[in-house]
Amino acid sequence: MNAKAGMKKVLKQYGITLVLIALCILFTILNPVFFTLRNIMNVMRQMSMIGIASVGGMFVIIQGGIDLSEGAVVSFVNVVCAYLMMYAGVTPLLAILVSLTVSAAIGYLNGVLVTMAKVPPLIVTLAVQGILYGVSYILTSSHSIAGFPDSFRFIGQGYIGFLPVPVVLMVLVLIIGWFILNKTYFGRYIYAIGGNDDVARLSGIRVDRIRRIVYTLGGFFAGISGIIFLSRLMSGQANTGAGFEMDVLTALVLGGVSINGGSGKIFNAIMGVAIIGVLNNGLVLINVNQHVQEVIKGVVLVAAVAFDCLSKSKSASSES
Repeated sequence: MNAKAGMKKVLKQYGITLVLIALCILFTILNPVFFTLRNIMNVMRQMSMIGIASVGGMFVIIQGGIDLSEGAVVSFVNVVCAYLMMYAGVTPLLAILVSLTVSAAIGYLNGVLVTMAKVPPLIVTLAVQGILYGVSYILTSSHSIAGFPDSFRFIGQGYIGFLPVPVVLMVLVLIIGWFILNKTYFGRYIYAIGGNDDVARLSGIRVDRIRRIVYTLGGFFAGISGIIFLSRLMSGQANTGAGFEMDVLTALVLGGVSINGGSGKIFNAIMGVAIIGVLNNGLVLINVNQHVQEVIKGVVLVAAVAFDCLSKSKSASSES
């Protein structure tokens, strides 16, 4: 019995890491190119954008909400930044700053609608998603925008030492996210609100204000991912972020961030991000059809959410 309990404890603590290792071994067997240094760097570069947006998405989910507008924010920032550089004569630095301000403002709008208008987060962010995609297509007339200054490539394609710039940015954002959640009162408030917002209010926490800040951060981090996408592709496109929010959500749930709010750790979340990065890259290397990839990721998301809900249910039963 003790051995069984010990095994369960090990799986609970290291299960996500074991899954990641197993996937890496599987894809290396199926295609040896997977485990080359060049491809590993490519995986890290690809997962960096999901990782950065996941920090904001993690804040939102822990405090009991959800944000389905992240992919649309990525696309919108992609288009706005490209538009400013090409048609408004704005310098890349100023275009980036304006675009990130816009993405934070979108997040703030989500927070306002959730807290003041009392619209459910799912409806708010789904509606904002549709609006942003629509405006993005209108601005681009369904065409791509290209021809940026060559210096703009550095953000998405450059290196600092041997590490790609997007990976360095992801590490910095992860450190900031870890610090906020674990070393600040603001982080404790996020967990408290997600655990029980009524109790949080009675404890003197300004719940609505915290939620607006959290959604603002979610928009801001998604905006950073949008800038990296634009710099990587060097082409502003209205569909750049299509499906991006599902990758973020799947990564977070895989990483143990409870869809019910109140729990989640940065380290486990980044393991979930790594799994999605490996899965995306590995499926392409073994020539799996894109539509089949979507099916696989959908199944993974449903399984992860079901596992989370069952775990919560068992915990509640054992406590009662």
